[in-house]
Amino acid sequence: MSDNPDNAVVIERIFDGPVDLVWRMWTVGDDFQKWYGPQGFTIPTADFDLQVGGRRFVGMESPDGSMKMWFVGEFREVTAPTRLVYTESMADENGNVLSPADMGMPDMHDVTEITVELEDLGDKTRMAMTHAGVPADSPGAAGWTQAFDKLAVAVAEV
Repeated sequence: MSDNPDNAVVIERIFDGPVDLVWRMWTVGDDFQKWYGPQGFTIPTADFDLQVGGRRFVGMESPDGSMKMWFVGEFREVTAPTRLVYTESMADENGNVLSPADMGMPDMHDVTEITVELEDLGDKTRMAMTHAGVPADSPGAAGWTQAFDKLAVAVAEV
């Protein structure tokens, strides 16, 4: 990954829920499916082997079903409930890594890295998320912002 801050999406947000709940939303597949992805998108697959070196596999589908995307990665750091680091690559439905250029996304790296840091504020949680390898001005940034709007709702509904 580059140290260039323009080559990373960085988002900070405070959620109205305890740190253990926000951690669970990031690390339990059934909870992750409730919020991940841009508005209208669904997550039919979220399989996590939550341990260092463990695999993650996520499927995302557009509202009309015309676009399906899969992502595969590996957990690099798992420090409950405050720090999560994992890699992410585009994949096919079987988890085979695909080149972003082949998917029409030449500005993406083959492997990106997401770092999530959570701070316990009592009944609230401060989250700082960095997605290294995705340009700050890319559609990925807008997708993350929409996903975090959905995460705020999911946390509030628990």
